[in-house]
Amino acid sequence: MAGRTFAEKIFDAERGSIVFKKPDIVLTHDNTSSIEKTFIKMGGTKVFDPEQLLIVLDHNAPPTDAKLAYDYQRIREFATEQGIKKFHDVGQGICHQIMSEYAKPKMLIVGSDSHSCTAGAFNSFAAGIDRTESAGLWKQGETWFRVPESIKITLTGKLPKGVYAKDLSIWIIGMIGSSGADYMSIEYHGEGLTSLSISSRMTLCNLASEMGAKNAVFPADEVLETHFGAKMEGIWADEDAIYAKEITINLNDIFPVVAAPHHVDNVKAVSEVQGTKIQQALVGTCTNGRLEDLREAAAILKGQKLPKDFQMLVIPASKAIYMQALKEGLIEIFMDAGATVLATSCGPCLGTGQGIPADNINVISTANRNFKGRMGNPKANIYLASPATVAYSALKGEITDPRGIVSIDKFPYKAEQSKTVEVKAGEDRYAKACWNYADVDNLNTDQMFAGNLTYQIGSSEGDKIMPHLFKGFDDSFAERVQTNDIVIAGANFGCGSSREHPAVGLAYANVKAVICKSVNRIFYRSSVNQGLPIIVLPEVVEAYKQGDDVLLDFEKGEIKVGEKIFKFAPLPAKLMGVFNAKGLVNYIKNN
Repeated sequence: MAGRTFAEKIFDAERGSIVFKKPDIVLTHDNTSSIEKTFIKMGGTKVFDPEQLLIVLDHNAPPTDAKLAYDYQRIREFATEQGIKKFHDVGQGICHQIMSEYAKPKMLIVGSDSHSCTAGAFNSFAAGIDRTESAGLWKQGETWFRVPESIKITLTGKLPKGVYAKDLSIWIIGMIGSSGADYMSIEYHGEGLTSLSISSRMTLCNLASEMGAKNAVFPADEVLETHFGAKMEGIWADEDAIYAKEITINLNDIFPVVAAPHHVDNVKAVSEVQGTKIQQALVGTCTNGRLEDLREAAAILKGQKLPKDFQMLVIPASKAIYMQALKEGLIEIFMDAGATVLATSCGPCLGTGQGIPADNINVISTANRNFKGRMGNPKANIYLASPATVAYSALKGEITDPRGIVSIDKFPYKAEQSKTVEVKAGEDRYAKACWNYADVDNLNTDQMFAGNLTYQIGSSEGDKIMPHLFKGFDDSFAERVQTNDIVIAGANFGCGSSREHPAVGLAYANVKAVICKSVNRIFYRSSVNQGLPIIVLPEVVEAYKQGDDVLLDFEKGEIKVGEKIFKFAPLPAKLMGVFNAKGLVNYIKNN
C-alpha cells in the first residue's frame, strides 16, 4: 500500500474523497458583519462553538467611512454577545499575522480570506473559504472538504545574498503559472528548508493561493520547534507518498525577480525590467509586513532619502511588530528617509484604505496581487517584489537590483502567462442566451467586482451588486444579462480573492450556469453556496462558437452545442438540493 501525503493524513482519506470535518479555527475579519447577516438568515442565533471563532478587524482599519465604522461596532457587540474570546480589534494586526499566535501543527484551519493558507507555515492545514460557508460553520461547526491531490516541492541549497522568500515564491509561480496548482496541496520538502525562517515560510504559504492551490504546508521541523521553543508533534507525508507533480529547486540558482503587471505569473528577472520608473512603493501586507521584512527594508533606507515627489508606504503586519520596530529604531529610519508609516491594516493592498495610487503611475509592492485595479485604480501598474527590491527601487525611483549590481539575468521559464482581457466598447459577446468568454482565462474577482466595493456593499445584497458586476471586464454585462443565460469561459475562472460578491451577483441574475475549462477553488465553493452551477468541461468551451445554440440538461448530465452532445456526471442529489433551494442559506434553513 502506497504512502500518504500530508493532506491525505490530516483528513484520513484518499485524494478525491469528500469528507466532513470540524475545523479547529474559523477565521473572519471585516466581513464578519456580513457573515452575521447570513448566519441570521440561516436561522442562527448562537454560534455552534465560540472557541472555534477568530475575528480580526484589519482590512479597513481604522474604518474609512461611517458605514464601516458601524459594521466594526456591530462586530464588537457580536463578539461580546457570543462569548468569542479570540477577538482582535483595530490596530492589533492583519488577520494572517494574528493567526500565527494560534496556529499549531496538526490543526485544521479555514478562513473567509483567500490568504488563510499562510498558516501552513505552522504545519497546519489552512485554506480559504467564503462568507456564506463561514456562516454555515458558525451554525453547524463543520463543513465538507475535498481531499486534494498534492505537489511536492523539494528545496536544496540556500538562497544567495540579496534573494528572499518572496523571490522564491514568485519564481515558483512563474514556473507553474497562476493555475499550476489548482485545487492542490503544496508540500515543501528538502534540506533547503533549514535556512528558511518562519517569516519566509509564511510568505511562501501566503502565495500558494496565487498558484491556485488549496493550501501549502511545511513540516514540524527544528525551525518550527525553535519558533515555539518546544518540540512539536506534527503530521508529515510518507516517503513513498504519491504526488500529482514533483518539482526540485536549487535555492542557489534563484535571483531577484518581479511579477510585472497585471498578473502574478508575469514573472521577469529584475534585470529585465531594471530602470522602469516608479512613483510609489509599499512594504507591508500579510505577505511581507513582518519584522524580518521591515529590517531588510530599513537596512537599505538607513541614512538615505527618497526621491522628490516619491511616495513610500510602510505597514507593519501587527501591533507587536510595529512596537518592536519602534524599539529597534526602524520606524525612525523609514520616516527620516521620507516614507509614511501607516497603522496596521490591509488598506492599500486591496484598494480600500490609504495609499491608492494615482493614474498612470507604477507601483512596486510587497503585496500578493497585481491584478488591474487591485490597489483601487485600474489605471495604475503594480509590480510585486521582495522588501529589499522594493526598498532599493524606492531609493532610485526606478526598479533596481537589491544586490547593487546590474545583472543580465533572464527568468528561465516560459509557463503560459496570464493576460488581462477586456471586452472593448462596442464589442458584443452575447448571442442566443450565451455570454462568449471562451477565450478569456484567469477572469479574476477584481474584474468581476471591484475590491474597493467589497465592504461598501454587503455580500448578500444581490440587487446592489448587480450594477457593478463585470464592470472591470465587460461593461455591458450587468445591464444585459438575463434569466437562464449561460456564461462560457476559459481556464481558472474566478481566480483571486475569496470575495463572494461575483457569485452572488451571477446567482441573483439567475444565470443558469457557468461552463468553463477550469475554475478557481474558492470561487467554485462560493458558486455552490449561492446556488450557481459551475460545470467544468473544456471540450464544450473549445467547441463553442458565438451564435451556437446551447442546451443544458442537469438531470441527464448533458450539454448540446449546435449538433454536438457532451456528457458530464449528473450532480449529486444533495448538491442539486442546494441549487434548487437557491443556495446554502435556504438549504440549511430548511434542513
